[in-house]
Amino acid sequence: MPQPNGSDLRDQPIADLVKQLTEQTKTLARQEIELAKAELTEKGKKAGIGAGMFGGAGLFGFFAFAALTACLVLALATAMEPWLAALIVAALYGAIAGVLALSGSKQVQGATPAVPEQTVETVKEDVEWTKQRAQAGRR
Repeated sequence: MPQPNGSDLRDQPIADLVKQLTEQTKTLARQEIELAKAELTEKGKKAGIGAGMFGGAGLFGFFAFAALTACLVLALATAMEPWLAALIVAALYGAIAGVLALSGSKQVQGATPAVPEQTVETVKEDVEWTKQRAQAGRR
């Protein structure tokens, strides 16, 4: 395969070939790193925009929930005193919060301790099996 300078690779000393290979490998590695940086920068920008949109969605969701709360209070206020309507809605939300807190607490307790218990148990079994095989091999 002819080189750009017109020489054939077979005519070059091995030391020169190794030097060329090293330089080309370094160049290729640098180019790959630059490509990875460019890709990650682009993906980071997209992820940042997406996260901002999620934040905006959460904010507007909160506003929608606040408007729904006002609607519930005003609807109940047609049948009773406004302060009592607001109290009923607040008590309802408190009950929902309590149920969610208890359910969440049970979920967190079920996930602790954060140790892969089954994996630890199987590793202990593997160690015991290996010890038994090693002792049997000594006999």
